[in-house]
Amino acid sequence: MKTSLIGYPRVGSLRELKFASEKYFKGDITIDELHRTAADLRIRHWRRQQENGIDFIPSNDFSFYDGLLDTACLFNIIPERYQALGLNPLETYFAMARGYQGEQGDVKALAMKKWFNTNYHYMVPEVDDSTTIRLAGTKLLDEFLEAKQNNITTKPVLIGAFTLLKLAKYTEGKQADDFVHETAEAYANVLTRLNELGAEWIQLDEPKLVTDLTKEDLVLFTKLYSRILSAKGNVKVLAQTYFGDVRDCYQELQSLPFDGIGIDFLEGKQSLELVRKYGFSDDKVLFAGVVNGKNIWRNNYHNTLTLVQKLNGQAKQLVLSSSCSLLHVPYSLQNEAALSDGIKRYFAFAEEKLHEFAELKKILSHADPYSTELYRQNEVLFDGTRFAGNETVQARTATLTDADFKRLPAFVEREAIQNAKFKLPPLPTTTIGSFPQTADVRANRFSFKKGSITAEQYKQFNFDKIAECIALQDEIGLDVLVHGEYERNDMVEYFGESLDGFIFTENAWVQSYGTRCVKPPIVWGDISRSRPMTVEYSAYAKSLTSKPVKGMLTGPVTILNWSFPREDISLKDSAIQIALAIREEVLDLEANHIEIIQIDEAALREKLPLRQSDWQAEYLSWAIPAFRLVHSGVQAETQIHTHMCYSQFSDIIRDIDDMDADVITFEASRSDLAIIDAINACGFQTEVGPGVYDIHSPRIPSVDELKQGLFRMLDKIDGAKLWVNPDCGLKTRGVTETWASLRHLVQAAKEVRETL
Repeated sequence: MKTSLIGYPRVGSLRELKFASEKYFKGDITIDELHRTAADLRIRHWRRQQENGIDFIPSNDFSFYDGLLDTACLFNIIPERYQALGLNPLETYFAMARGYQGEQGDVKALAMKKWFNTNYHYMVPEVDDSTTIRLAGTKLLDEFLEAKQNNITTKPVLIGAFTLLKLAKYTEGKQADDFVHETAEAYANVLTRLNELGAEWIQLDEPKLVTDLTKEDLVLFTKLYSRILSAKGNVKVLAQTYFGDVRDCYQELQSLPFDGIGIDFLEGKQSLELVRKYGFSDDKVLFAGVVNGKNIWRNNYHNTLTLVQKLNGQAKQLVLSSSCSLLHVPYSLQNEAALSDGIKRYFAFAEEKLHEFAELKKILSHADPYSTELYRQNEVLFDGTRFAGNETVQARTATLTDADFKRLPAFVEREAIQNAKFKLPPLPTTTIGSFPQTADVRANRFSFKKGSITAEQYKQFNFDKIAECIALQDEIGLDVLVHGEYERNDMVEYFGESLDGFIFTENAWVQSYGTRCVKPPIVWGDISRSRPMTVEYSAYAKSLTSKPVKGMLTGPVTILNWSFPREDISLKDSAIQIALAIREEVLDLEANHIEIIQIDEAALREKLPLRQSDWQAEYLSWAIPAFRLVHSGVQAETQIHTHMCYSQFSDIIRDIDDMDADVITFEASRSDLAIIDAINACGFQTEVGPGVYDIHSPRIPSVDELKQGLFRMLDKIDGAKLWVNPDCGLKTRGVTETWASLRHLVQAAKEVRETL
């Protein structure tokens, strides 16, 4: 039995790539030093896989920022505005990812969206009028050769042609069909080059195939691959899918001359049924996704062996694979000194998953795999029990009624009450919550965790930062203020650490986008709140100003979606438990005179099923009520905000309105305000704050640029409903650019206000 990985984490076990990239951005290291760090990581990762006997080791799964952006650059999909900067290739690449503001010009970054149902973000390729899609780069070939020179045979990995064209953005009047021929030729040229280099396999990732497909989509897919596969020569081509099943295109995959098909048997609800119903071609290799690439719990060998036995009767050639890239899990449990062995034995991060592949290979090599010692050890783990329950929490969730999920009075009445109370000016200005996490902020937190300062010293530092932040917000003229969140390491991890039922790691970092990494909490048991989490700092900020100060919370769905969830209870049950805990915090904030409370649901869409037919029954039917449960107990005068970012929300806009918040802020700066049309089309009642500038870029927007954006918004949104804010929190930005941008934001709002 052979084994395969779809992809491997790339930022480094201790985030080496992140830190090297950020040093490069600051000019502290050269481009050659950055490349050396990258090369060291690639070789280290290939060696790890080789040592654990992985037969199909991926190359070109490494990226400085994003794999789809790499693919766009490989095929010359670089909009003219970036080419006109005249930068070197890597600087042009980073300008597309981060934006650019300097001597060569001023351009915004490409749009950024969530990668299917994950917390990873991809850069949206943009095909403009100047684009000719062709093989122009060498990264894929270079990394294949780099591995080969280190005596490691790899299968190069590349985003497939269909997924590339379906996720790209086009100049008005153009569409994917207009680029079929040149895209197919570009991919065919890749195969030709790999033939010349002696490659055995190439993996073409086609996750778009697990979504709802039209007849036109199937025609596009077939057109592309009829040409691409005609050029494969001696290179074997693996069509790799993940995050679901391929029910809409299974027969097309079987009929086209692919040499291997990768199918997810964990998230793919109908994957096994499809193989049983239609069979699997004898001339193809089935790469079966049986090791979870998205969660951190150990593999249950009994379940895996049972599945393999079923597949052995259907597929003549079988390879064990991860369900998706291991990009979505942390590196290694070896970096977790604080976790006990009794806890760690339940988990498998990326390196431990390599060990699982090695063990499964050994187990399956025996005539009676169930008699092996490795199998018995795994069976003991899963036959045992671990403490996870809380009877009080379970009783509370069992006694909830429909009334607990409904806020009264209705929105229209609340809106009038809140307008009379707050008396905010037209186009009220605010921020999303967090302010820059500077070196001194991080050092204060680290010193407290290390025990080198007292709790009083730690708190006093945060109080001083809050006072400074409130004063500056007051001084530049923001209308609704925030305390800055200096006590928070992360918008989810902070709450996980404050709730019972979570456990936490030291170095279980996962890439979210570019150099941004997160450390998701792990849902270990039933969730409850044993103490207030945010009240002290919010109340202190409120005491420093006469203006409204928002209490800042993370919503239950986002906390769950940005954690590693339990696998022994449903996501719905976990979400309701978290909602009850956050509800207690909301009521405590209100009791302490915090009159505006923001409950962020940045990740609302993240676990939305990829097929629309499953949206309501499997997700929205509990995700939206979980949010309503959080705020349904507050008074009419208390204004509830929420925030969402970097996802496509247009198709669930009615469900978002059904969350019954009073104000929603969301990312719009990179998506060209497209969501506003959806808001108008459905009669959206909630007040809205589309982000007027992109905080994921270091560039500072001008007053005129912000005014133009606001006037565009006012063409479509009633001025009485419009708020003015950045598109996300400011924790990752520098101090100078943050305050300069906010000054411009306030000035722009004031000048536009005068025209109303």
